[in-house]
Amino acid sequence: MSFDSLNLSEELVRAVLEQGYNKPTSIQLQTIPVILKGHDIMGSAQTGTGKTAGFTLPVLHLLNKKSQNKNNHFVRALILTPTRELAAQVAESVKNYGKYLPLKSTAIFGGVNINPQIAKIRHGIDILVATPGRLLDHVGQKTVDLSRVDILVLDEADRMLDMGFIHDVRKIINLLPKKRQNLLFSATFSNDIKKLADTLLNSPIMIQVANRNIVSELVEQLIHPVDRERKRELLSHLVNSQNWQQVLVFTRTKHGANRLSQQLEKDGITAAAIHGNKSQGARTLALSMFKNNKVRVLVATDIAARGLDIDQLPHVVNFELPNVPEDYVHRIGRTGRASYKGQAVSLVCVDELKLLQDIEHLIKHKLPKVVIPGYEPDLSIKPEPIQKKTNMRGREVFSSGNAKNSTRTRSKSSSFRGKSNPFGKNRHRGR
Repeated sequence: MSFDSLNLSEELVRAVLEQGYNKPTSIQLQTIPVILKGHDIMGSAQTGTGKTAGFTLPVLHLLNKKSQNKNNHFVRALILTPTRELAAQVAESVKNYGKYLPLKSTAIFGGVNINPQIAKIRHGIDILVATPGRLLDHVGQKTVDLSRVDILVLDEADRMLDMGFIHDVRKIINLLPKKRQNLLFSATFSNDIKKLADTLLNSPIMIQVANRNIVSELVEQLIHPVDRERKRELLSHLVNSQNWQQVLVFTRTKHGANRLSQQLEKDGITAAAIHGNKSQGARTLALSMFKNNKVRVLVATDIAARGLDIDQLPHVVNFELPNVPEDYVHRIGRTGRASYKGQAVSLVCVDELKLLQDIEHLIKHKLPKVVIPGYEPDLSIKPEPIQKKTNMRGREVFSSGNAKNSTRTRSKSSSFRGKSNPFGKNRHRGR
C-alpha cells in the first residue's frame, strides 16, 4: 500500500516521497485514516515505527482542508512533548511534511530566549509544538492564544507523567476549547495513562502496534562483560578497531556523560555530551555535529536522548545499563530504524548483573555474551552496591554506589569468587 491510497493531499504525498519514504508503516496505516475521520486516538507504538508521521500527516491534511484567512494564523493544532529534543524533532517533521502547504508552525521549549518565540507566535502560527513548562510561560505572559485549538496531540504521554508534568498538562487542557480532536500516544497504557485518557478522550479508537518491549529484529544485541574500571578503555578499543564513525553512547548520569566524553577526547576520539545540565544551544550544537559526522561519539543520558532521531544510526552502546529495564528497549530503539540494520552493544560489569537479568526478563530472551580478548573480567573483583532511589513519581530506580562510601551488599551468587562465572558461558571473539 502506498501513501497515495491514504487519501492524503497531493502536496503531502509529494513531501513524504521527497523524504525517501515510499510505503507507510503499520502505525501510519492504522492511525492516518482514523485521524482523518475526526476520531480521538489512544495509540501505542514501538519506537522507530514512524509514529510522528502517523499523526503529523493527517493533522496537516485536516488543517489545510479547513479554510482560513491567510492573514490570521491562529494556533489550531497543539502538540505537547516531554522534552526539548523531541519538540524540535516533531517540529522538523511538521516543517518537512508541510513544506508545500500554506501552514505555519514552530516549536517552543525552555533553555533558550523566549523573545524570538514570542515574535514567531505573533506573526501567526497554525501548528504549535511545545513542552508544557515553556508553553505555560507563554500563557502567563499572554503571548499565546489557545482558544481556537482544533486538535491536541499528547506525544509520549507516559514520559510526561514520569517527568512530573501531569499538573502542567491538565492546566493546559483546561485552557483549550471543549470541542476538539484529541490524539494521545504513549509507550504503555498504564493505569495513570488510562486515568488521563478517561478525562481527555472522547470515545477513542485504540491503536497498538507491537509491544514496546519487543526489540526490532534489525538490531543485533551483544553483551561485552568487562570490569567497571576498563569500560572506557574497551569502548575506545571498539570504536577504533571497528572504525565506528557514528556511535550513540548512554550513561546513567550527567556527570558520567561529561567525564566519558572528555576521556574519549583524550583517547583521540571526537566526542560530545548531551544532558539536562547543558544549555539548549550546547545540546543543539552537539546533536548537529553528531548528525553531520563532525564528532564520532555522542554521549547522552536517557532524558536528553528522548526524541533523538538520527537517520541510519549504526551503533548504540550502553556504557552503563539503564536504571529501569524498559529504558533499555527505548535506548537501543535509536538504531535499527526504517529497514536499516543496527547494532546495540552493552558493556556490563559485575555490579550490573541484576539489571541485566531484569532486561532479559523483560525482553524474554538471553542476550549473547561476547568477551573481547584482552578485556576478560577479573573474576576476583567483587560487586559494588547499587543504591536505591526514587523518582518524582515514587518509582524505584537505581544508581551505582561507591564501595568506599557505602556498605557492601552482596551474596555468594553475585560475586566473582571461586570458579563460578556470573556472566555464564562466554564466547570470545576478536573485534
